[in-house]
Amino acid sequence: MWKPACRLPANARRGRIGRPWGSSERRSFSRSPGILSRQPPTSGHAARAQVEQEKRRKEKEKAILNAQHSVVDGHNIKWTETERIVYAGATLPGEKKDTTLPFPASYSPQYVEACWYQWWEKKGFFSPELHSSLPHAVDQSFSMCIPPPNVTGSLHLGHALTVAIQDALVRCRITTFFSSPALYLCVFVRQSVVERRLLWERGRRRQDYSREEFLQEVWNWKNEKGDEIYHQLRKLGASLDWSRACFTMDPDFSSAVTEAFVRLCDSGLVYRSEGLVNWSCALGSAISDIEARPELRGRTLLSIPGYEQKVEFGSMIAFVLSDGEISVSTTRPETMMGDVAIAVHPDDPRYQALHGRECRHPFTGRLMPVVTDTVVDMSVGTGAVKVTPAHDQTDFLLSQRHSLPRITVIGEDGTMTSSCGPWLEGVKRFEARERVLEALVEKQMFKGKMEHPMALPVCSRSGDVIEPLLKKQWFLRCGEMAKKAVDDGELELIPHLHHKTWRNWLSSISDWCISRQLWWGHQIPAYRVSFPGSTDADTEQWVWGKSEAEASERAAAKFGVTPDAITLTRDPDVLDTWFSSALFPFAMLGWPQKTADLQQFYPNSLLETGSDLIFFWVARMVMLGTELTGQLPFRQVLLHSLVRDKHGRKMSKSLGNVIDPLDVISGVSLQRLQEKVKEGNLDPRETAVAMEAQRRDFPSGIPECGTDALRFALCSYKAQGEDISLSVSQVLSSRHFCNKMWQTVRFALGVLEPRDVELLLLAETVPVSSVDRWLCSRMYSTVQQCERGFENYDLLSVTSALYSFWVHNLCDVYLVSKMYLATAEQRVTARSVLFHCLTITLSLLAPFMPFLTEELWQRLQPHAGGKSAVVTSLCLQPYPRSSQLTHWYFPQEEADFPFVQDVIRVARTLRSQCCMTKAKPDSKSCVNSSLYKQAFRSHCFYKVRTHTDTIKTSLGLCIKMEIYFLQGNVGTDKQSAQLSQRRQKLLSKLEQLQSRTRMPHYAERVPQRVRQETENRVSCGLDENWRNKCQIKT
Repeated sequence: MWKPACRLPANARRGRIGRPWGSSERRSFSRSPGILSRQPPTSGHAARAQVEQEKRRKEKEKAILNAQHSVVDGHNIKWTETERIVYAGATLPGEKKDTTLPFPASYSPQYVEACWYQWWEKKGFFSPELHSSLPHAVDQSFSMCIPPPNVTGSLHLGHALTVAIQDALVRCRITTFFSSPALYLCVFVRQSVVERRLLWERGRRRQDYSREEFLQEVWNWKNEKGDEIYHQLRKLGASLDWSRACFTMDPDFSSAVTEAFVRLCDSGLVYRSEGLVNWSCALGSAISDIEARPELRGRTLLSIPGYEQKVEFGSMIAFVLSDGEISVSTTRPETMMGDVAIAVHPDDPRYQALHGRECRHPFTGRLMPVVTDTVVDMSVGTGAVKVTPAHDQTDFLLSQRHSLPRITVIGEDGTMTSSCGPWLEGVKRFEARERVLEALVEKQMFKGKMEHPMALPVCSRSGDVIEPLLKKQWFLRCGEMAKKAVDDGELELIPHLHHKTWRNWLSSISDWCISRQLWWGHQIPAYRVSFPGSTDADTEQWVWGKSEAEASERAAAKFGVTPDAITLTRDPDVLDTWFSSALFPFAMLGWPQKTADLQQFYPNSLLETGSDLIFFWVARMVMLGTELTGQLPFRQVLLHSLVRDKHGRKMSKSLGNVIDPLDVISGVSLQRLQEKVKEGNLDPRETAVAMEAQRRDFPSGIPECGTDALRFALCSYKAQGEDISLSVSQVLSSRHFCNKMWQTVRFALGVLEPRDVELLLLAETVPVSSVDRWLCSRMYSTVQQCERGFENYDLLSVTSALYSFWVHNLCDVYLVSKMYLATAEQRVTARSVLFHCLTITLSLLAPFMPFLTEELWQRLQPHAGGKSAVVTSLCLQPYPRSSQLTHWYFPQEEADFPFVQDVIRVARTLRSQCCMTKAKPDSKSCVNSSLYKQAFRSHCFYKVRTHTDTIKTSLGLCIKMEIYFLQGNVGTDKQSAQLSQRRQKLLSKLEQLQSRTRMPHYAERVPQRVRQETENRVSCGLDENWRNKCQIKT
């Protein structure tokens, strides 16, 4: 019932919660005592969105749980275990892989991916210094940074998508016209992970250690586990410049963080004040103000840290005040002791008589005024709310306007404070809830309880329910920096649909609490000043500095005393992780020093990240980068969408549907997948849904797909604007494509032997035959499509073009036609065309499939001949450009050849319908030109004669051609029976469609669009019926 007069959290903007200020409380009063209002907690669009979302969620759960009773759909993974071939060469780590070994008969990811990355890394193929020395280098740089991963965590498919997109963009630039590409990373450690480990292994909490001892334990953990994230990134083939990798707690990076804090303090942007912060009682720290808010469908029991029994949420209770005159409803009765007022809208006619009146608190006896404020939304609930300023952000702001007191009733440890009285003091907050309810029942003030859908703010690190608390903290003023970021207009967000959200969020941004009550992190370089003999312990005086000595000098100058006359105590708190992460684009390059890296690589060329980080990370980088360096950290931000499972659900640990990319790369059994679900702290129903989804989707586990297939599949989705519903079957299809590439090159190596005649260089290769000219022109067009795709960051168009060329042009047509080469001259030209088309396409595919393309490219290189320039690795090969292939552009052949492909498709369809898929029947074709005779002969059309009339073929394709299989090769009786049966079904469907059009008032009552669709279906049905009649007669 509040109007959104303050900054809305991200989930609220999507209509997920009814109360925009972050509290899960719902409160109202009514003039009718004893009646519990059952109005929905939200109204309008938000309420409808919540209902629709809940409906979709239930439908998805029902579909998953009832899957065992339904027909298995065609999208499930159907696969058989294939032989895993292992590379057995005597290659030492860092040495080049031996590609002279026999070519394995089938594609095996484990074989292909062996050795390559260690060689690339040792040779420095990812360093800008090496690329700046290449012949095709120019004086321009391309640099990107990746979102800082947590070294104590593990990758999920969201990380894999980020790596796949970023690496494709960087590898394209590495091998094209940029001289110094760099993709660099930064990592951080979560203190909570180490705390859980110490509690599990040693039974000791953080407080059982001194600060120094605990920090040493974190460093030990980082040194022990920190390389795992590096291993996973290497496994994904990320072309990172490892020499520039850094850790957020490295000395140089820490110095940059200190410098940034001091500068912001000096400019007045950082200040210390009492404010309401999101507090995790389990962590004992303030946390981010952009936390996730799980949606509860109603009464739900959740496991909360520190409680043996599960705690109930998603319920609303009602009680009465002032002898039953006012009825109040709330989801948080434990905060009642902090209520100080009731608020109504000044224009609400229902409460005009209550303005200025007071009601008495049922437990404390405190008189609570009825205040008027326009922030109250009259249309929600009863139009009135109770005010708890110390535990709700909107109530806190309202208390500032109306000079209301702020009573803290819940402490930092999650227990009730002395303000609640002896009967609640020291009681845990959710146990106090039960005591309050019992007391209300005893006082006969309790009116009932009902289920209440709500959004519950939960700490993502601890699983604890977030508690708003009043604390003195360090804050960063964001208003002016955000305004500058919006008004500047130089930053481009791709896709552009994010610009509106970006402007709205930054235009209403609140100050950022950057303090964290943790031990691990960048300790705030601020010092509290005290004077010997001073008795005023409540007054705080603070100074800051890059060191304690500098802070001492600042304090002495500020208070006009000598440094010996003061005592400095450093703030034990640390800075928010996102504060240091926001400095990453320039801090890791040596800022504030003017290093060569900073001058060359800053600002970054591009930022690519998930759309869910636009506020956590992107906005903060833009604000702090512009403020501290005077420049945007990047000019373009490419935002990809969230990865969802095949059922459309967001991949989340809380749903148990997260897929580890390493499981897709190496394969995993169903048993191990289900063990991972059981290891998570899930609600029993969510566990059942997750395990049933796994049994349905992966009945035999997940097959080994390999890194190349995973990367190619991830880049084959439309990543901009639409969420990605990833199916592992799509990755498996990409593995089949990998095998297609493998078999193609294996076949081609046989065609390229013997090497008695040297292949022509690319510039010397001029195709002669029509098929060669067509393929070369298709190669030219494919390169153009890839150029446009990378330029527009449309990787889907690039992968689609490459797949289409390799499968439909190179394999389905060209390789088959070249099995019947007539002359030696044709063979020489065709071999050169084949070689260059393969190497060019492998270069185009390298950004998506680095391992497979390197393996196949290396095996093709011995056939290149002595004239070719020696290039060590495909990583250093210039990315193909259409300007190099202008002599391969033949638009007429490219325009005409689809006719040949149609004929081939029709002939193959006819063979399939005649059950002759393995036979090569005698055939007769009537065609209007001799241009395609050779192509038809290549596909077993031996008896060809010309015909000048446009004829409907026996398969119904309207072209200037007719195809016949001689009767001796075809089972005509069986074929006629099948066609007659199909015709009867078609006639029945036609009659149904036509009967609709004969209904009374059909033209007046049926919309034009529907009538047109029906007419089209009838027309198509009549046409198909005519073709069936022709085929039966033939």
